[in-house]
Amino acid sequence: MSSSANNAVSSPFQLFDRTEWKRLNGHFSYHLSQDEVDNLHALNEPLNIKEIEDIYFPLAHLINIFIERTKDAHAVVNGFLNKHTQRLPFIIGIAGSVAVGKSTTARVLQKVLSMLPGKPRVDLVTTDGFLYPNKVLNERNILNRKGFPESYDTKLLLNFLSAMKSGVEEIQVPVYSHLEYDILENHMQDVVRPDILIVEGINVLQVNSSKGNIVFVSDYFDYSIYVDADEKDIMDWYVSRFESLRATSFQNPESYFHRYAGMDPQESLAMATNIWNEINRPNLQENILPTRYRADLILEKGSHHFVKQIKVRKI
Repeated sequence: MSSSANNAVSSPFQLFDRTEWKRLNGHFSYHLSQDEVDNLHALNEPLNIKEIEDIYFPLAHLINIFIERTKDAHAVVNGFLNKHTQRLPFIIGIAGSVAVGKSTTARVLQKVLSMLPGKPRVDLVTTDGFLYPNKVLNERNILNRKGFPESYDTKLLLNFLSAMKSGVEEIQVPVYSHLEYDILENHMQDVVRPDILIVEGINVLQVNSSKGNIVFVSDYFDYSIYVDADEKDIMDWYVSRFESLRATSFQNPESYFHRYAGMDPQESLAMATNIWNEINRPNLQENILPTRYRADLILEKGSHHFVKQIKVRKI
């Protein structure tokens, strides 16, 4: 047997192309208006109804299987223990590189899961809110490493997830502003008794073993997804997004990046490329990409930003 055949046999994942994946959805189908679709995608990340129907409806169907299995297990265990404890939130982690489209994936998934039978409450929390404030990052001289593992208040994030899995009904989490490039003071997100909680961020599958942690963020996940693409495509998307932001939100005098607003296209390209090579690329290669195969499911995107194939961990 060839080495490639051996690799295929030994892979912990099953691979599906778009056509195969679409056919797996037996019943999940709901109408979404174009306005709803337009409100789900981020800047420079194309999204259409076909992508939602072909990729996210089957994904919601699959996740719902795990949710129902968890409900059944909860009922059986409660019966065995003769207890009547409340069911805890089903937590989904979404990881991937900067600019790969995690936020769009998270928002679309939040929308389609909220349309499941029973209309569950689905909350979305991003780990940007668990970054240390810029004041702390400056004190530690790591502002230029924002997004690296050491820039997150991992203890705060773990405490939040622990509270969710301990039955705490309501909790507040910090909110991050991309305009101000900092945590917002006196502004919190309320998370109240979600049936499903989506946690999205580049760091959610990292283990930070060098710090001697014995509990990891992913320990609290019931299901995890990694959004993947070729590094060259991700870089191109990052540079394109930077240019779009330079022409839009960077023009706002209150933007942290307003100093880039006056750049011409060549200067903008050079700056974005430099930021990618000095910060985002090392973070991707050293910290993010190594977590890819810890996920339960991998969405692999093509250069057009649409998913081209799906890898599902074998059970």
